[in-house]
Amino acid sequence: MAKGRQPRHKVSRRFGLDVYGTGGAALQRRLGTLPGGRPGGRRRRRSEYARQLEEKQKAKAIYGMAEGQFRRYFAEAQRQPGVVGHSLLQLLERRLDNVVYRLGFARTRPMARQLVSHGHVRVDGRRVTIPSYRVQPGETISLDQTAARMPTVVEELSAGRPVPPWLAREGTTGRVLRLPTREEIDTPVDEEQIVAFYSR
Repeated sequence: MAKGRQPRHKVSRRFGLDVYGTGGAALQRRLGTLPGGRPGGRRRRRSEYARQLEEKQKAKAIYGMAEGQFRRYFAEAQRQPGVVGHSLLQLLERRLDNVVYRLGFARTRPMARQLVSHGHVRVDGRRVTIPSYRVQPGETISLDQTAARMPTVVEELSAGRPVPPWLAREGTTGRVLRLPTREEIDTPVDEEQIVAFYSR
């Protein structure tokens, strides 16, 4: 994961949403203010470049990636057939840490990344410790017994968070049914702005 040098609440306030999924009343109060703690009001009109940069930075923060890695994902999306923006989001969604989060094994993507990097996640029965591992249709993702007993994991599983249609979950085991479509990706980013940023 890319090491952020800013407090997470400040990053979330900049984008006006709970980027890391940490929540909390303090963050909800701060989301209504501009960076610096000023109450929300009239903002200066932003340039087209500023809007494109913000969408790119927001996507990087949500998926926890550094610029170099994110740029490589974009380059790969360009080489794939179809719409570049959709391909980019599809590649990001197929990261193992994101899939662990989408399956409801973890409350946030940072928590899911920690489960993977600490060796608690199995892919088709073998341990995978690389958060950026790209899942394939048909693969099975499961938690080891240690993770399955963690209070935070038990709490998330009992919460019954809905699983996207391209995944299936039963207990502490999930399966990748197919690749996600754009309509099934609810990440709040405008991928066309990201494409425009890198196409300058």
